[in-house]
Amino acid sequence: MAKKSKIVREFHLQKKVQKHFELRKELRAIIKNPNVSDEEKEKAIIKLQKLPRSSSASRLTNRCAVSGRPKGYMRNFGISRVLLREMANKGLIPGVKKASW
Repeated sequence: MAKKSKIVREFHLQKKVQKHFELRKELRAIIKNPNVSDEEKEKAIIKLQKLPRSSSASRLTNRCAVSGRPKGYMRNFGISRVLLREMANKGLIPGVKKASW
């Protein structure tokens, strides 16, 4: 089980990323647009740099919804590999069963 502080930290990061997502998207579009003047591009770059670093989506880490484990995250289910195995063996995940041949 991950520390509660890590789980809460990740939740706050997600909110911050959502808050600044549209502004970051607009600024990146201005920077990439070849028809925009150099002065406007420089202003957009400075604005983008002044935004908090933690508002970048690349700072997010996928964590297990139950245990908060950062490694072994199964994206299709939103939980860690450890919990996936336990829940699959108990029959708690529909459509998933242990392989046997």
